[in-house]
Amino acid sequence: MKNISLHIIRDEHASLAAMLHAMMQLVDRGPIEDEQKFFEVMRAMLFYIAEFPERLHHPKESNLLFPKIVKRAPEVMGAIDRLERDHMHSEKAVRELLHLLLAWELLGNTRRDAFVSALGPYVSAYLEHMHLEESVIFPAAETALSEEDWTALNAAFEQNADPLTGKHAPGPVFEKLFSRIVSNAPAPIGLG
Repeated sequence: MKNISLHIIRDEHASLAAMLHAMMQLVDRGPIEDEQKFFEVMRAMLFYIAEFPERLHHPKESNLLFPKIVKRAPEVMGAIDRLERDHMHSEKAVRELLHLLLAWELLGNTRRDAFVSALGPYVSAYLEHMHLEESVIFPAAETALSEEDWTALNAAFEQNADPLTGKHAPGPVFEKLFSRIVSNAPAPIGLG
């Protein structure tokens, strides 16, 4: 059985990493040309993270992938404990970033440093999290999981359909959000 679910997760990681790097690029450039457009795309990107990785990607890892791996490869329990702590903290962290961004937008540049100071560590931690999954958890899964495990995981992860991977069209609910991101974000995420 092909490990389709790991390919999907890698694609989602690549899209998320590109989004995180694009956010850092946007912040480095700042809202020089079009302040409204800058804040709009930053809010849309953070909202995407709150909606897709936090509500769809992470729960499937926590509820489906990680338990199967721990059962068959208990030596990775320490890494999974760390990843689960990250998952528990990450939704709160993205909400805090949205709040800090809104403060910068509404209260002015006196709030910029607080957002920038929080964004850098957030991006670094997220990239480390994905690296840990790909370098420790995925190899353990590839060697330890059964065909039955892969069948269940593949079926679950094939439902994700993250439009930012470039392999799926956004559904009607997210069409406006993804259009806003792609139209205004810098490459490789967007056209802006």
